[in-house]
Amino acid sequence: MDGRTEQETTPLNYGVYYKNTLVALCHALEDCILTSGSAPLVITAFQRGKWYLEEADRYSAIADKAQQIVIMAASEAGFHDHPTSQRQNVALVDLANDDPVAEEWHLMILSPDYTAMVLCQELSESDYGKTGIPEHDLERKFYGLWTFDSALVSQTVELAIAHVGRYNPTLQAQLANYLATLKQQNSALRNDEPAVVSHTVTQVVHYLQNSRNDLQGNLAFSVVDDLDQNLLSNELQAFLRMAQLVDLSDPVNPMAASEVVALLEMMGQLLDLPAWQLQRLRLAGMLHRIAPAPDLATLSDDGPSCPLLPAVQALRLMPRLRAVAAIIAHQGEWWDGSGYPAGLVGDAVPLESRMLALVAEFQRRTAQARHGQDPAEADMTLLGEVLTTCQAEAGQRWDPKLVEILGLMVMGLQQGMSLPTIPTKITLGSGLLNPDVADQASVFPPSSELLPR
Repeated sequence: MDGRTEQETTPLNYGVYYKNTLVALCHALEDCILTSGSAPLVITAFQRGKWYLEEADRYSAIADKAQQIVIMAASEAGFHDHPTSQRQNVALVDLANDDPVAEEWHLMILSPDYTAMVLCQELSESDYGKTGIPEHDLERKFYGLWTFDSALVSQTVELAIAHVGRYNPTLQAQLANYLATLKQQNSALRNDEPAVVSHTVTQVVHYLQNSRNDLQGNLAFSVVDDLDQNLLSNELQAFLRMAQLVDLSDPVNPMAASEVVALLEMMGQLLDLPAWQLQRLRLAGMLHRIAPAPDLATLSDDGPSCPLLPAVQALRLMPRLRAVAAIIAHQGEWWDGSGYPAGLVGDAVPLESRMLALVAEFQRRTAQARHGQDPAEADMTLLGEVLTTCQAEAGQRWDPKLVEILGLMVMGLQQGMSLPTIPTKITLGSGLLNPDVADQASVFPPSSELLPR
C-alpha cells in the first residue's frame, strides 16, 4: 500500500467502438453542454462534411451554449452553406484529403466545470480482415478512447489548436487565447464537482441504453449482438471513469479503488468465497466511492428511513449492476444497527457490504496516516496502528469476525505477504458483467460462520 508522490493522471483505456456506440456517446456528451451551465470550447472532427451535415441542426442548439465551436472535416457540398456554419461562434476547418485527422473521430469539450473527450481513429480496410468494411455505416469500427479527465482534454485541445494552425493561423491564435483564459479561471481544470460528473454519467447511460433498445428487432444490422455488447460495455466504462475521477480528485487518497479491491480480494480468498462473488466484490470496490455513506452526525432525524442515494440510483439504471448498487448502498450500515441507510443489524447487513465497509475504512485511515510520509521510511507498524482503531469498534461498527480476518491479513502483510495484483483496467468490464455474476442470489452467511479457510 504505497503512497504516490507524483501528480496522478487518469489511465488511458483504449478500446474498439462501433460507430453506433460513438453516436450515442457523443450525443450524450454534447447534450450535457445544454445543462452544464458553462460556455465551453468545443472542437470536433467529423471526417467528412456529410457527417457534419447530419448533425448540423443539433450543433445549432449546442452553439447557443458554447463559447466557440470548431468543426474539422474534409469539405463537401453544403459544408459551408448550412445555417449552423454561418454562426459567429462556429468555425469550419477544411481538412485536406490526405490529412490523417480526416480518418479520425474527435469530440473535445473543455470548460472549467465540464470536460469530456472522445478520440478515435477509424480502422483501416486491412484491419477489418476477411469480412471487409461493413455495409451498414453504423457498424464501422473505431479505435481510441473517451474520458472525462480535464487534464487530458486540455492537453489534447492544445494539440488540436496547433493542428488548426496549419489551416487558419488567425483562428489558432483566437483559440489559444481562449484556452489561456480558461486556465486562468481554473488552473486545475478538473471535474471536482461529483454532481456534474454524476449527471453526465447518468445521461451517457440513458443514451447508450436507448441505443440498445433501438437495436431490438432491427434487421438492418448484421452484428446486433456485438453492437449490443459494445454499448453495454461502455455503460460500465462510464461508471468506472467516474470512479477514477473521484479517486484522482482526492490528493490524500488517490489509490483508494485499487487498494480496496486488492484487500477485498484477499479477504474474499480467506473466506473461500465463490468466483462470482469475488467478481462482484471487485466491481463494488472499484465503484464504492461514487456513492459514499454520509456522516451520520449530519443527517436529520426527519425524512424517510432509507433515502435514495443519487449515485446508487444511477448504478441501478443498469440491471446487471443492481446487485453491486445494493452492496454500495449498504456500506454505511453498522453492526449494531445504528448505521445508514436502513439501520440493518448484524447478519442482516449483506456480507459484501460488511466487507466493503470495513476494508474501505481501513484503507482510508491507512492512507490518511501515511499521507505526507516518505514511502521509503514508512513501515508496517502503521498497519497495526490502524488495525487497532478498527478492533476497538468491533461489535459496534464492524462485524467482529471480519475484524478478526482483517487482523490475519495485516499479520500476513507485516510478515511480507503481498496484496493480490488485481487488474483494474476497464477491459475487465465484460467479465464483471457476465450474466452468471449478476443473476446469482446473494449469499449472506451469519457472522458465526465466517471462519478463515
